[in-house]
Amino acid sequence: MGLLDRVDFKRSHSAPPEELDLTADGQLRIVWAGGQAVTVPFKQVRDHCPCAECVEEWSGRKTLDPATIPDDIRPLAITPVGNYAVQIRWSDGHSTGLYTWDTLRKAAG
Repeated sequence: MGLLDRVDFKRSHSAPPEELDLTADGQLRIVWAGGQAVTVPFKQVRDHCPCAECVEEWSGRKTLDPATIPDDIRPLAITPVGNYAVQIRWSDGHSTGLYTWDTLRKAAG
């Protein structure tokens, strides 16, 4: 099996959210197209980080131990990346994950 056989070229079909807000009680509020609103605890969003530091690239196995995420984790900055994701700089110093709209939907459950 070659390298390209392991790469998933499927594109995300999720539309971007209409709103992303931080709530006072430590949650990310996402309003999807059509007005469906969900709130996701910051710790849960951080736990879904898809970066190579948090997920083994070739197997897809999660390497981030949720117990290592501080209970008081919070975003320090949220930066749009194209029309497909946001990059979140976290209070624990982590900032390499790109949260696609599909990733945020998965984090929301």
